[in-house]
Amino acid sequence: MENLSAQSPQQEDALSRLKQAFITGIWATLASISVGFLFKVWLAQWVPKGDLALFNSVVDIISLSLILMTGFRSSMVVSYSQTQNDRDIINIFRFSLIVMVLITWGLVIPYIKHELHIDVGYMELVGVIFSMGLKVYFTNLVAMYRLYSISNKVTWLEPVGNVILFLLCYYVLRLEALSSLFYSMSLSSLGMAAFMFIRRRKEIATRPLATVHLDPALISYVKKSFTASLEAGASILMIYITVLLTISYFSIDELGDFQVIVRPVFTYMTMLFVFPIYRFVLPELAVCVRKGQHEQIKAIRRWVFKVASLVSAVFFVSMLLWGEKIVLSVFPAEYKSAVPVLFHFSLFFIFMMLNAYQLAYIKAHGNFTQSLFIRLSGIITLVAAFYLLSVFTTNVVAIIVALGLGYLMMFLLSSVAEYRIVRRYRDMVPV
Repeated sequence: MENLSAQSPQQEDALSRLKQAFITGIWATLASISVGFLFKVWLAQWVPKGDLALFNSVVDIISLSLILMTGFRSSMVVSYSQTQNDRDIINIFRFSLIVMVLITWGLVIPYIKHELHIDVGYMELVGVIFSMGLKVYFTNLVAMYRLYSISNKVTWLEPVGNVILFLLCYYVLRLEALSSLFYSMSLSSLGMAAFMFIRRRKEIATRPLATVHLDPALISYVKKSFTASLEAGASILMIYITVLLTISYFSIDELGDFQVIVRPVFTYMTMLFVFPIYRFVLPELAVCVRKGQHEQIKAIRRWVFKVASLVSAVFFVSMLLWGEKIVLSVFPAEYKSAVPVLFHFSLFFIFMMLNAYQLAYIKAHGNFTQSLFIRLSGIITLVAAFYLLSVFTTNVVAIIVALGLGYLMMFLLSSVAEYRIVRRYRDMVPV
């Protein structure tokens, strides 16, 4: 009883910190979404549909390579919570990021310009790669140190800066709309990187660039980082595959529906309710696992599942009753065909949230390889389900249903993995 009393204040502090960061993060993301979505709606009124599809597709391709480095984030969080060796952890990440940026520069740009024949300026592509790389670096550091307030400020500051810089490029510098989109994105990412650097340095000094002395703990971190990077790549690959399938099997109008409406809604819902699980729940779970605070983990799980059920129910009912009205109130009538796609997405959203918690729980125990295999199963299910559904229908809804089935498969497998971890703890308790 004395041990339980001693742990209660720590456990309550962890749960309270999580709730506060999560709720604050939702408000910050809502502000970000409001600015970003209104900006997209405004652009959709006068920028050609093809230009917007082109811009988003190029960003998707570049993101696919750099998103691998965001995979380091979870391994950095878990490894730092276990070892507190930020110096070597950061230096390994620095060297890895430099290599990835150079690979992206050397391979992705030629692929975009010569294989896909997309007419985008060379400097625009370089700017996006360099600025996104810097933002990923500082975002990972902020996450590792659990500096939630900085992370939440960046969430809403970046879209505000992006809009301001676009207006500057288009109306003051007189650049074309497509060029203004690329330059404003690059400059806003650089601005956020500078902001995170200055704010983080006020709380935690910058660790020097130095050689790394690998010990067993750091070797484990490197392995986890590599696996986590592959998992992050698998995560974004699911969305990239849906884009490629849309390009390959459907018209430019249906691609525009997906890129201008469906994918932004998917992104915004993920930013609001899925990403916070990795940003806030995973770090707290890692600390609770290290301290053996299993009752607190149960409390966190119950809270996340309640939030997931409520959010998913509201999303589904909104799309069922008012989906068409919502879309047509902000977009031209030519985007009406996106409504049934959004409705089918709402059916599967709960599995995205619950799977995010379960994968966070699995990774908090260091099981990064298992998490990767679960992600890969989602990709396999997505592709197989699409080709199976395409036998019975030629509707673009088949893509989003296949994506949802991929997340359903991941949820089922992660549920089994979570149960096995919990059962292992139960077996350790003396009778």
